[in-house]
Amino acid sequence: MQYLKIILCLFSLLLAVKSYASDPLKDFHKYGELSDEEIHQKHQGDLLYGDVEFGLIANNGNKNSTAFKLKSNIYQDFTQWRNQFKLDALYREDDANDNGQHEVSASKYFVSAQGNYKVGQDNESFFLYADYLDDKFSGKEYTTTVALGYGNRLFEGRKDTVDFDIGPGLYLSKTDGETELPIGESRLKQGQLVRIALQWERNISKRTRFNQDVSMEISLSGLNDRLISETAIVSQVLGGVSLKVSYSYRYNSQPEENKLKADTELGATFVYSF
Repeated sequence: MQYLKIILCLFSLLLAVKSYASDPLKDFHKYGELSDEEIHQKHQGDLLYGDVEFGLIANNGNKNSTAFKLKSNIYQDFTQWRNQFKLDALYREDDANDNGQHEVSASKYFVSAQGNYKVGQDNESFFLYADYLDDKFSGKEYTTTVALGYGNRLFEGRKDTVDFDIGPGLYLSKTDGETELPIGESRLKQGQLVRIALQWERNISKRTRFNQDVSMEISLSGLNDRLISETAIVSQVLGGVSLKVSYSYRYNSQPEENKLKADTELGATFVYSF
């Protein structure tokens, strides 16, 4: 119930902010009405803008459980730099037995930051990227990567845009203390990689947008290859609030012992745009 109170407080705060605006729809972009590039142009020079999404699932009955999801995609857009910050958090707690003790069944936190230095034509840039993943049930204490390289737009049509980034980077991970390793094998692993990211956006209607984001990190050191994909449809509900239905897929080529290579997640969340 504590998570439900948090969500209600956040929702009340958003309504309060809207009530003080002279035109509550003026400052909120609507999905489908503006492309990503038009949104960036509209907010150029703003300190922060973007999306925050949240979801809550609470089950009561024979088995009680609470799942909480928080995700954000925040931008800064200046004359020469465009910065992007992402957060993806998932937490689930179950009542495991009759004595009321709680068991955490999911605890994952992912953060990333990317700065793009604009050069030459529109949408052409050099980027610097870094991320950090803490997934309690992956067998790793943490995984982090850094990369730098070149980005540009592959395709731009009336309804579709496709952007890409590519460049070399470094990989670092540490196996957690609960995982048994062969004698002499280090818990700390590091190596070189190539990072490739693609983003496809399609405007379906005036209020609905399709997004496909894929990032691949290919190890050059014989270590773990990683793929992260999110397929989503986002539709405006009211003002700056939209409903998002998404399917996420994460793949690791070398998971820890007794761990699966792939994780999937199907979700429906509310998105608040500012």
